[in-house]
Amino acid sequence: MRGVFVRLVPVCGLVLALSACVAPQRPAPRPAPPPPAARPAPPPPAPPATPRRVPTKAAEAVLSAGPSIASLDITPERAAAALAAFRLSCPALNRRADTSGLTRPGDWQPACAAAATAADPRAFFTDRFETLLVAGGSAFATGYYEPEIAGSRTHDPGYDTPVYRRPGDLVTADVPNPDGTPSGRKARGRMENGKLQPYPDRAAINAGALREKGLELAWVPDPVELFFLQIQGSGRLLLPDGSVMRLGYDGQNGREYVGIGRIMRERGLVGPGTPNPASMQGMMAWLRANPEEGRKLMDLDKSYIFFRELTGAGPVGALGVAVTGRVSVAADPKFVPLGAPIWLSADRPEATGLWVAQDTGGAIKGANRFDTFWGAGLLARLTAGGMSAKGQALILVPKGVVARLTAPGSPATAEAPRAGTPAQP
Repeated sequence: MRGVFVRLVPVCGLVLALSACVAPQRPAPRPAPPPPAARPAPPPPAPPATPRRVPTKAAEAVLSAGPSIASLDITPERAAAALAAFRLSCPALNRRADTSGLTRPGDWQPACAAAATAADPRAFFTDRFETLLVAGGSAFATGYYEPEIAGSRTHDPGYDTPVYRRPGDLVTADVPNPDGTPSGRKARGRMENGKLQPYPDRAAINAGALREKGLELAWVPDPVELFFLQIQGSGRLLLPDGSVMRLGYDGQNGREYVGIGRIMRERGLVGPGTPNPASMQGMMAWLRANPEEGRKLMDLDKSYIFFRELTGAGPVGALGVAVTGRVSVAADPKFVPLGAPIWLSADRPEATGLWVAQDTGGAIKGANRFDTFWGAGLLARLTAGGMSAKGQALILVPKGVVARLTAPGSPATAEAPRAGTPAQP
C-alpha cells in the first residue's frame, strides 16, 4: 500500500494506542571473570655447588691405563735415541723425589739396570714399561731450540746489549704463612733488612738496574735475539773470531713470566690479517720493525734469565743432563716424573713419537703440556718456532705402577677434574 507508513516518534506513537510502551532491552550483565589461578610457588634455591678440586699434581688427577706399548708405532731409530737419553736420566731418576706422586723410590731401578745392557731398544721399552693416561691424556706441545746468535765476550762497537750472569744477591728463600708457620713455598728475590724483597724485573734490568756491577758475561747486538734466547733458556754465541760460546741457564729473577705471543695475537699484531704469522719468526719481525713498541712489549714479561758459560755437552736441562734434539722434552715435574719416557701422538707428524722428559719451562705447566726440543741450527729454529701440536700423551712408567695407581681405594681412582692446558707462551 503506497504512502502508508508508521511513525515511531513520539516514542510510543501508534504503538501506544495498541498496547503499553515496552521499556528498551538492556544487555545482559557480563559474567564475573574467574579468580586468577594461583601461581606455583618458586622452587627452593639449589644448594651451592661444591667447588671442584683442581689437581696440583698427577696423582690427584684422573688416571687410567693406556694402550700397550707394542701397539705404538715406535721406530727402531726413535727407540734407540730414547734409550740413550733414558740411560742419561737414570742416575737422577733413582735419586730424585718424584713430585708428580706417580712413582716411588725404587720403581725405576729395574728398568735402569736393564737399560745399561739392552741390545734391542724397542723390546726394552715393550718389556719394561706400560702406559698411563693422566687427566685423559689430551696434550698440547710447543717447541724450543738452542739459538745461535752473534755475540762478543767484550763490549765492542755494535754489541751493546749485555748478557748477565747470576747476581750474587739473588737468593731463594722460604715463604712463611701469614701466621709465621712454614708454608713449604719458596720465592726468589733479594734480602733487605732481613726480609725478602722482589728482584728487579725485566724493565728495570734493561733500564740499568744491574749496570756496572761486573755481571756482564757477554754482549750481543740484537736485544730481540737475546729475548728469545732467554725464552729458550740456553744458546750459543757466535763470536767475532769464529769460536762459539755456549750459554746455559743459571737462574731467574723470580718475577712472573708473561707470554707476549698471546698479547701480540690479541692486539692483532701477528696472525691472520697481518703480514706476520703467529710464530716466533713473525713475532721477531714485528718487534724489529717497531723497536720502541717492541721494547715495551718485551718489558711486559717481567721474568729475566741469567746465564753461565757451559763447557762440554749441552745444553743442560733441568734434570742435570744434556738434552738431545728430537728426543728431549720439557714437562711439568708435578705431572710427569722427570726422566720418564713419553709417547706423543700429535696432529704434527714431526712431534709424534717417543720422547724423554728431561727439562722444565716457565710456561710449561699442568697435565699433558710439553715443549719439544729440536737442537740447534736453522731447521731447529724454524721447526721449534712454528710448533703448535695437539694430540694425546702417554706416560711410560715401570710395569706394575699403573695397577697400583688405579687400584680401588687409590686416591687417583676418585673422580677429579681434568687439569686444563695453559695458554701458549
